[in-house]
Amino acid sequence: MTPAPNPRLAPTATAQPEASYLAPHPAPLTTTPPQPASAPTHTGSGMLTGGAHHDLAVVLFAVIVLVTLGITLWAGRRGQAAEDFYTGGRGFTSLQNGFALSGDYLSAASFLGVTGLIALYGYDGVLYSIGFLVAWLVVLMLVAELVRNAGRYTLADVLALRMRQRPVRAAAGTAGVVVTLLYLIAQMVGAGSLVALLLGTDSGLAKTLTIIGVGALMIIYVTVGGMRATTWIQIVKAGLLLTGAALLTVLVLVRFHGDPSALMRAAARNSGVGRAYLEPGLKYGASAVSRLDLFSLGLALVLGTAGLPHILSRFYTVPTARAARRSTMWAIGLIGGFYLMAIVLGLGATAVIGAKTVRAANPAGNTAVPLLALDLGGGMGSTGGVVLFALISAVAFATILAVVAGLTLASSAAFAHDLYARAWRRPGGREVTERQEVMAARVAAVAIGATAIVLSLFAQQLNVAFLVGLAFAAAASANLPTLLYTLFWRRFTTRGVVWSVYGGLVPAVLLVVFSPVVSGTPAALFPGVDFHWFPLENPGLVSIPMGFLAGWIGTVTSSEVADADRYAELEVRSLTGAGAA
Repeated sequence: MTPAPNPRLAPTATAQPEASYLAPHPAPLTTTPPQPASAPTHTGSGMLTGGAHHDLAVVLFAVIVLVTLGITLWAGRRGQAAEDFYTGGRGFTSLQNGFALSGDYLSAASFLGVTGLIALYGYDGVLYSIGFLVAWLVVLMLVAELVRNAGRYTLADVLALRMRQRPVRAAAGTAGVVVTLLYLIAQMVGAGSLVALLLGTDSGLAKTLTIIGVGALMIIYVTVGGMRATTWIQIVKAGLLLTGAALLTVLVLVRFHGDPSALMRAAARNSGVGRAYLEPGLKYGASAVSRLDLFSLGLALVLGTAGLPHILSRFYTVPTARAARRSTMWAIGLIGGFYLMAIVLGLGATAVIGAKTVRAANPAGNTAVPLLALDLGGGMGSTGGVVLFALISAVAFATILAVVAGLTLASSAAFAHDLYARAWRRPGGREVTERQEVMAARVAAVAIGATAIVLSLFAQQLNVAFLVGLAFAAAASANLPTLLYTLFWRRFTTRGVVWSVYGGLVPAVLLVVFSPVVSGTPAALFPGVDFHWFPLENPGLVSIPMGFLAGWIGTVTSSEVADADRYAELEVRSLTGAGAA
């Protein structure tokens, strides 16, 4: 069962989860809406085949790599203890951590993919982006302070305060590694596609070398610099991203004399679909199934953020719960400002260069922002256009390096701190020392990085769009129910934790396997076969309630009685910070 085509728009690419806009697109468009007479006359993909701006982009890429390696070497000399490796010594201010949180969250897909979606689909693109901002309200209200007070390094630390250590850490650690690895693979495949796209080549060798290079860099960042290096890289990246977006936003508004109405009218005129561009339904109004899919994806995005391991680990890098809350508020402001600018950039791309040109360069809209920068700087062949294109391309590359570093650190922490040092330790056996645990985390970073490289190389020719949506859905289905039950349900038991984790994680994976993103459609992972029976592309609508339900069933059927004293201790600690690390 697949959604019916939307009669308001010619066939286009299927909607993708956030970072999946950077995945290889399965096929070009078969038809394109007619352009009005006043539409711009750029040459589409030909705009990306020039050499000067690509050469400058390569130079700036190299500068970014050298700067981030310098930060890593500086940070690596500042401390080798577990607290330094996992949390950066808890010495970051709320403003610094707010920038790092926004850097962790705003991937290249936010900068290029979401902006491209707005450029192609107008109102529906804006609607799609709302979930990423709303998600932070859940983090602010339910997670930030409580997790900072109750935990030490990972999510499993919070759960283990009132539950039996080994089964809880085994389940939570496994879920943490799976979620971050899914996210990591999608980012690295996206890195190969993005760099090849920005350098104007379809070479498989360029994509392969990019994936290997990004993987090697992220291993160095984590093993040498730990959380301190990763945080400073995130701060630098967030500053570059916001500055680049602000610069382009100002240039777009200047082009239209500061009149948003004129910008919107020009965007509608050059979209090829007229007023429908500014109205809902252009992308998601085709059928009841497509509307359910949007709701399912939105649910996963809104709830999944609060369960992403690399986001939760950020709250341990500040000294107090108050700082954690303030850093979340800074992140909301920075991320909200970015998405407001993304709206202007998406509309600006359509208004200035036209939807036809955006689609011709890349059917998913990935190159809307670089094309816009090229035009705003003076066009093809101009010095301003070359410089601005190269700067924006370098910013996009910096976002990839920062995000993969944060993901690698989160997965290595889950492995070393939860699985190796505690879940797999024999009862009564010798305890793992802090030094051994940090060494295990570094080895895990190498192993996870190597695994991600290999899987990404295998997946680079495939449609990996489902990976990021699955990561968000898995986090919302497995981690968030477990966390909320632990913090707020007095009767919750160890069996409830284990059942909630696996009861959300396993259905999320299985439903995607039997969904249209794997088989049964031209854009599927295996387009030549059809074994799908689940109609939605994102499983969140089903798997998230299953995670909550499994946790409840596991608790009410358990013979174990929840320890009231340990729950009271957790409650006091999470609300007041008494006894917090």
